[in-house]
Amino acid sequence: MQIDKKSYRKYADARAQKSPCAKNCINAFLYGGFICVIAQGLKDLYMTFLTEKDAATLVSVTLIFLAALLTGIGVFDRIAKHAGAGTLVPITGFSNAVASSALDAKGEGFVLGVGAKIFTIAGPVILYGITAGAIYGVIYYIITLII
Repeated sequence: MQIDKKSYRKYADARAQKSPCAKNCINAFLYGGFICVIAQGLKDLYMTFLTEKDAATLVSVTLIFLAALLTGIGVFDRIAKHAGAGTLVPITGFSNAVASSALDAKGEGFVLGVGAKIFTIAGPVILYGITAGAIYGVIYYIITLII
């Protein structure tokens, strides 16, 4: 049976589950905000015995650790089902991407599995993030020379 692209698109659109956009946006806002509230609480706690810069660094490390731990025990994915982008946008989403890749590849061994595939998802983010930062830095440098 042959079907053209236009007919297939119409068929697929008629049967696709509609996404509740407003609900998803509200959930992402609330969960993402909650993660930020936790981060601010941790920073306030850490600042009782560290400098602000060191406390901010420790907050990042703590959030990365907690997200990787929750990914490892299978809790992060259940939270992300409800939170959507609220868990993916902050640093926790990056940690989840790295930990998930490592967990998926652990059956293939540490070198050819985990070592080779740990940055499968996060690798492009790192690559293009660094590239965009370098391009922005060059543009900023040129603008400061002109002004």
